[in-house]
Amino acid sequence: MALLVALAADTLLGDPPNAWHPVVLLGRWMGLGERLAPAGDRARLTWGATWLGVGAGGVGALASLAPRHPLAQGALASTLLAYRGLDRAVGEVQAALQRDDLAEARRLLSWHLVSRATGELSADEVAAAAIESLAENLSDSLVAPALAYLVGGLPGLAVYRLSNTADAMWGYRSERYEYLGKPAARLDDLFNLAPARLTAAMIALAAQIVCGRGTQAGRGAWRDHGSTASPNAGWPMAAMAGALDTTLTKREHYTLGNGTRVADAAMVHEARSITRVAMLIMLAALAAIGAACVAPRRRTTPDGAGGIRRHAAGAAES
Repeated sequence: MALLVALAADTLLGDPPNAWHPVVLLGRWMGLGERLAPAGDRARLTWGATWLGVGAGGVGALASLAPRHPLAQGALASTLLAYRGLDRAVGEVQAALQRDDLAEARRLLSWHLVSRATGELSADEVAAAAIESLAENLSDSLVAPALAYLVGGLPGLAVYRLSNTADAMWGYRSERYEYLGKPAARLDDLFNLAPARLTAAMIALAAQIVCGRGTQAGRGAWRDHGSTASPNAGWPMAAMAGALDTTLTKREHYTLGNGTRVADAAMVHEARSITRVAMLIMLAALAAIGAACVAPRRRTTPDGAGGIRRHAAGAAES
C-alpha cells in the first residue's frame, strides 16, 4: 500500500525541490567522497568501496527511523522515484524536435538525460537517444526502486538509490573513475539484474497493448540485450527498439534492433505511451497484490465461522 501511495504521489506531484531532494543530497555525499579520494589505483578502489559502504549504512539507518504508517512511508518513498521527472524530460526533448529546434533538443538531451556529447547529433540520433534513456531509466527510476522497496522497505530503497546515484556519478571507464567507481558500478549491476529484465517484459506487454508489437519487443530484447557494455541496460532498450520497429544506435558503442522506422518526435511520443502503459501495468499488479494481502483470512472449523463465534460467546459466558 505504501508503494502504491509512492507511485501515485510521484506521478501526480513529481520531484521535490532540489534544495531538499534526497537524491541531490546523495549526490553531494558522493561528490564529497570524490574530493576526499586518495591517489593511487588500489587506494581509490578501497576508498570507493568504503565510502559507498558507509553511505549505504547511513542512509539505511536513517530510513529505518521513518514512521511505519503507509502514508508516511509512501510520501518518503515517492521522493526516491522519478517516473514523472523522466517522462517530463523526454517530453521536453520531443517538443523541441517537433519545433525543429535541434539545438535546443540537443541541449535538453544533454542536460536531462545523457552524459555523452550531443553537439553533433542529428535529429534522428537525438530522438533515438531520448528513447534509449527513457527505456533504460524506466528500470533505474521506477521498476528497480519499486522492487527494492518490496524487498527491503524504505531502507532498501534508500540503499538502492545511493548505489544508482554513485554509479551515475562514478561509474565511468576513465582514468579518473576506473578504480574509484568500480565498486559502485558492480553493485549497481547486481541490484539491476532482475529489474532490467522485468522492465523488458513490461515494455513487451505494454507494446502489445499500444501497437501490437509485443512479440517483436520480446524477441529484440532476447537477441540484442548483450550488445551494450552494461549487463542490464540492453534489456529494456532492445525491447523498446523492437516495440517501435526501429534501430537504436549509439556511435561506436552499440546497435539495438533491426527495424526500418527512423526515430523522430512522433516515435518519442509513442515510446512515452508505451512506458505509461507499462506504469499502469505495474500499478495494477501492485493493487492486485495489495488486495490479496489485505483480504480477510477466514478461519474454518467443522461448524464454520458462525460456530467459532458461538464457541467464543459460550466461553465468555462460562
